[in-house]
Amino acid sequence: MARHHRHAAHRHDEDAEPRELSPSERYARFTEVRRRRRSVAQRFADSLPFELDGFQMDANEALEAGSNVLVAAPTGAGKTVVADFAVYLAQEQNAKAFYTTPIKALSNQKYHDLVALYGPDKVGLLTGDTSINSEADIVVMTTEVLRNMLYEHSTTLEALRYVVLDEVHYLADRFRGPVWEEVIIHLPSSVHIVGLSATVSNVEDFADWIASVRGETKLVISEHRPVPLDQYVLVQRDPRTEPELLDLYRRDEHGEATTKPNARLTAKLDEFDRREMRRKGADSHDRRRGTGRHGRPDGRGGRRRVERYHPRRWAVVDELNFLRMLPAIYFIFSRNGCDEAVEQCLDAGLRLTTDEEARRIDVIVDEMIEGQLTHDDLKTLRFAQFRHALEEGFAAHHAGMIALFKQIVERLFEEGLIKVVFATETLALGINMPARSVIIEKLEKYDGTGIVGLTPGEYTQLTGRAGRRGIDTIGNAIVVDHRGFKPKTAVALSSKRVYPLHSSFKPTFNMAVNLLNSSDYETARDTLDHSFAQWEANASAWQIEARIESLEKAIAGYEDAMACEYGDFTELLRIRMQLSDLQKNERRRLKHEVFRDNAEKSRAFRRLDVRIAALKEREHDHPCKACPDFAQHMKWGNRWIRETRELARLRDRYDSRTGSVARQFDRICTILERLGYLERADEDGVRDYTLTEHGQLLRRLYSERDLVLAQAITAGTLDGLDAAQLAALISSILYEARRGEGGEPRRYPGGPHGLVAQRAHELAELDDQMLMLCEDLGVTNYLQPLDFGIVDIVYDWARGDSLSEVLEHTELTAGDFVRNAKRLADVLQQIAAAEPYMGVEHVELAARAHEAYEAVNRGIVAYSGVD
Repeated sequence: MARHHRHAAHRHDEDAEPRELSPSERYARFTEVRRRRRSVAQRFADSLPFELDGFQMDANEALEAGSNVLVAAPTGAGKTVVADFAVYLAQEQNAKAFYTTPIKALSNQKYHDLVALYGPDKVGLLTGDTSINSEADIVVMTTEVLRNMLYEHSTTLEALRYVVLDEVHYLADRFRGPVWEEVIIHLPSSVHIVGLSATVSNVEDFADWIASVRGETKLVISEHRPVPLDQYVLVQRDPRTEPELLDLYRRDEHGEATTKPNARLTAKLDEFDRREMRRKGADSHDRRRGTGRHGRPDGRGGRRRVERYHPRRWAVVDELNFLRMLPAIYFIFSRNGCDEAVEQCLDAGLRLTTDEEARRIDVIVDEMIEGQLTHDDLKTLRFAQFRHALEEGFAAHHAGMIALFKQIVERLFEEGLIKVVFATETLALGINMPARSVIIEKLEKYDGTGIVGLTPGEYTQLTGRAGRRGIDTIGNAIVVDHRGFKPKTAVALSSKRVYPLHSSFKPTFNMAVNLLNSSDYETARDTLDHSFAQWEANASAWQIEARIESLEKAIAGYEDAMACEYGDFTELLRIRMQLSDLQKNERRRLKHEVFRDNAEKSRAFRRLDVRIAALKEREHDHPCKACPDFAQHMKWGNRWIRETRELARLRDRYDSRTGSVARQFDRICTILERLGYLERADEDGVRDYTLTEHGQLLRRLYSERDLVLAQAITAGTLDGLDAAQLAALISSILYEARRGEGGEPRRYPGGPHGLVAQRAHELAELDDQMLMLCEDLGVTNYLQPLDFGIVDIVYDWARGDSLSEVLEHTELTAGDFVRNAKRLADVLQQIAAAEPYMGVEHVELAARAHEAYEAVNRGIVAYSGVD
């Protein structure tokens, strides 16, 4: 596979031994230093209160020289300095810079950082629910906002010179990752990108792909952690003894960690296991030979497996506080577990703050909460308990909390006032919350379908938070002993620093109409062929291509070896292959086919028998059968048949990989044409499309269920509803219950036979029709069935009920409700803005959508987290 642009890869190792320079090398160093002093990159470096690392200077100089830059480095290494230089460089050149992030919390945080540097007049913020100073020279935004601007050819893109893609490895995310590829592909050629990535194992391939799309790209890799990391396991013999912190790795005579597992740790855990077995063995109540818990067999013919004692959460915190290893982030892969951990620490009487720190916490909390929430909201959110835990030095941080509470926790932790945050893994993404220690409760988690082990990449992402640059000399990663824990598992996870980055890109209906709105069909296909998804497919296809070439040579050799004077021997072999396929595969297929009646089935089998008989006759009469060397030819012929079948299989695989993204686009276009969103506009036999009015409508609907939403609008399913009913119904297009909960609401507004229930039934049927159409035409669809689980909650909220009223007697957390309501408000805005493309028969729907937006986007939902 040809690679059109090579990147320059620089790998930095700060531990390398210096050597004596020659005179010529010293002179080259002198001229390099003089050049640097005149550069913008050097002026930027001089303006900072700390010295830049080598990888940061290399990346900055490449960016100044006009290259795109991809920086791959561990969490906390200082990648964002390169992004900050891109903004600085744009200011020097009187140009615009966009800073994109995968999540709103990161956007808000970066916005505040840049306002502090450049002032509020020069910095803007654009997220799904916030627009501040959108025409500023520096704009922070979520990646989806930039994608939408590109499709709309926004004038805001004028004078844009630099785009920062923070956490660019997020493009592996199945649902939101494709947006990163769309942005990289569609940005104007005059724009330089700065990608900030975790250290992934195939980063060279990723940089090669960016270079193939964007031109010259400098890859800068640093695998050096600015704060070294020590790895530990926390164990405890029993509740009466103190927890014990043991090294995961053996240390050498100088006290440095080696790469060998700590034998003392393994011996200690074995000792605890034996002790527990002896204790259990002495307990006559647990002696049930051949049975497990509750008297059931354990599958091994003996007593159930004995579990050693595992440290309790509060005991872990207490021990690390004693060892002066706080502040810490304690990762627990459960929202309830995080909340329970806070309660357990409070119940144990732990206090980690001084009186002065508690007073400062109160001042900051009062300042941040003032005017944001009603008294009723605070009561519903159990604010008093939340505040009490903060004063004692603890907090939870997870998606079930509202944004304001999470921001309070983040600020207090950054200022060193709270000492332990119990968090789910979402905290590992991007937000600047470094700690002295990271604690991992278990090396496994629930992934939505079942319990799975952590990957090396996930482990690296979590432990990357340990060690605060400029504060700590050492960071600590601590795994708590837990059920089924084995030291070798932690060793395997911590020794593999990197993981591969794979594309999740796939064409969508909205993407298709946006591409065809601004380019012809062939150009659109060519654009998709430039995706990282297709790049990866092509990269794997070369191995198949090499095997195809090898088989073709082998088959040609067999044909030479079995050349027959009596006739074409390959013709005879193809007859035999056809005969075998009909006798085996075709007969089996007919047996499983559904026929209207037995007569039709009999006719089909008779036709097959006629074809088989004809082939048998051709095979019997073939002139090569009379060749005296027939047996010898058949030896080569059998190999020819085997390799020819393998060649056909490999060619199918090759074809399925090369151009696979464009073929998916073709199928999407077929569906859109069938449904009236596209019309054929071929010229001189060349395939092309134009968008219909419905297609222009679909262009403006950004949702995972974009086509279903467009169909619901054009079919009139959303007409005749008031604002609250409309909001309630559309919530089903966006909502996904956690862990299989939901599906149906507690009640449908207006009753089971009311208007909302009727339209919900119509919408579900419409969704099923689209799903079947996609399946029939081979369009991949990962979506779950529509979920109407919060229809009643959204309806009540849109009718003006308070937060406490809508969440009463539900399992929905305030954080989940607010997040879903914000997504709903965004879609309602899209519908309202699409009024010109709805047709006169749906003109009232846009007005209702705007009313619904106003009804949903109020109070706690309208809170943006930006001052």
